[in-house]
Amino acid sequence: MTKAQPLAMNYDPRQLSDEELVQRAHTELFHITRAYEELMRRYQRTLFNVCARYLGNDRDADDVCQEVMLKVLYGLKNFEGKSKFKTWLYSITYNECITQYRKERRKRRLLDALSLDPLEEASEEKAPVINDKGGLDRWLVHVNQIDREILVLRFVAELEFQEIADIMHMGLSATKMRYKRALDKLREKFSGIAET
Repeated sequence: MTKAQPLAMNYDPRQLSDEELVQRAHTELFHITRAYEELMRRYQRTLFNVCARYLGNDRDADDVCQEVMLKVLYGLKNFEGKSKFKTWLYSITYNECITQYRKERRKRRLLDALSLDPLEEASEEKAPVINDKGGLDRWLVHVNQIDREILVLRFVAELEFQEIADIMHMGLSATKMRYKRALDKLREKFSGIAET
C-alpha cells in the first residue's frame, strides 16, 4: 500500500470528482468546508426534489434536507467509500424521509384521535397527498409508499437498481420486480400516457 500524497490546499472544488472531494473532506473538516460545500451544492437541488416527492410538501422537505446536510457534514469524516458518495447521500436521505414520514403520520393520528369530526378523521387516514404539479408527482400518489420510494430514487435521484436495493435493504430482483409492478400499475391507471 502506497502512502497517500499530501493534498494541495489551493484547488478549485468544482474541478474535482465526488471521490476527490470526499478525500479532501476527510483531511479538511471541520476547519475547512470547501469540499463539503461543493458536494452539497452538486446535490442540493436533487436532494430537495427527492425529499419533496417523498414527503409531499416543501416545508418538510426543507427540514429533512437540513438534517441530511448536517448528517453528511458530521458523517463525512467516517465515510469509508465502500459505496459511491451519491449512494451514501441518498441512503441518509431515504432514512431521514422515512423518519419524517412516520413522525408526520403519528402526528396525524393524534390529531385524528382528538378530532370531533368523524368525516374529517376518515379522510385524514388516506396516504399523504402530493401537490398535483403534473408529471411524476401526479403518478406517485397512485402507488404505495415503498414503490413510491423506488420510483423516486430511480427517476429523481437517478440511481441504479443495485444502489436502490442497497439503500432500501432489499434484494436486487425484488427491487426490479417492485419497480416493474409499480410501472405496470401506473400504465394501467394512466393508459394512453407513454412512459418517459
